[in-house]
Amino acid sequence: MPDRPADDRPADDRPADDPRRVLVLAHTRRPEARDVARSFVKELTGHGIVVRLLRAEADELELDPEEYVPAVELTDSENDASAGCELTVVIGGDGNILRAAEVTHERLTPVLGVNLGHVGFLAEAEHEDVAATIDAIVDQRYSTEDRLTLDVRAYVGGELVYSTFAVNEASVEKAARERMLEVVVEIDGRPLSRWGGDGVVCATPTGSTAYNFSAGGPIVWPQVEALCIVPISAHALFARPMVVAPSSVIAVEVLEGNQSSGVLWCDGRRSHDLPPGARIEVSRGQRPVRLVRLAEAPFTDRLVAKFGLSVEGWRGAAERRQARARGDVS
Repeated sequence: MPDRPADDRPADDRPADDPRRVLVLAHTRRPEARDVARSFVKELTGHGIVVRLLRAEADELELDPEEYVPAVELTDSENDASAGCELTVVIGGDGNILRAAEVTHERLTPVLGVNLGHVGFLAEAEHEDVAATIDAIVDQRYSTEDRLTLDVRAYVGGELVYSTFAVNEASVEKAARERMLEVVVEIDGRPLSRWGGDGVVCATPTGSTAYNFSAGGPIVWPQVEALCIVPISAHALFARPMVVAPSSVIAVEVLEGNQSSGVLWCDGRRSHDLPPGARIEVSRGQRPVRLVRLAEAPFTDRLVAKFGLSVEGWRGAAERRQARARGDVS
């Protein structure tokens, strides 16, 4: 399988003789994910689409090099992995999709999640829909949807010491289980409230069904542009979940009097230690995450399906109008 040099051209700007390319990422430690990944490689290459793989993942998939040359390209660089690809197929749970968001963040390559996890809010397809998903990719029957992200910066002594982004949330948490973390929260340059507790979560609408939800925050429809703030186990008179404008800048200061340090977590994947006196600023990300959509399903239906919500007894407006016409209801 040949190596593929980085290609900075957008997928839509490729020359007429340049084949379509799709990056495939998989949770290769799971046998089921390896099987699904092999199916994608076989079917996509069979339709003339070049599949790019990370070399380490290709080794774990145990693909026969002679069978796929030159239809499979290998790369060692996650930073350049999605260059020139029209989309990224990620096979696994939400954690794997968040990893794919890291890989594609700089290039805004659309991400299509195939769920093999438990809930899979970020995924668009389930593993039993593999054949239909492959057909949709081949026929380019899909759309993309930009989701708001967070830019996150940590300062110590006024100096920027760490910066990153988040798709779901950035959380400031206590590092020592036996101690509370004292923080003060600021919105748009003005102090809002101080509390001691386990910390605070700052979430996007996309992340409102993740840590934000577990911490007692509101579910926010993806079409709503807003930022959520949720105190974690706070000891304070005013420590309620809040929703602020997408243009707001949220700051969390770890107070100097803390007897232990805190830790910044982004999407539960990247962390940075925070000494007393550290300041974390969270704002709307300059780059969104771009998700692939195969169908225009209402977010309400996704909530019902993913959380297994009961809707027994629902009749709907259309049925009620028909019942009124028959005189069955007032």
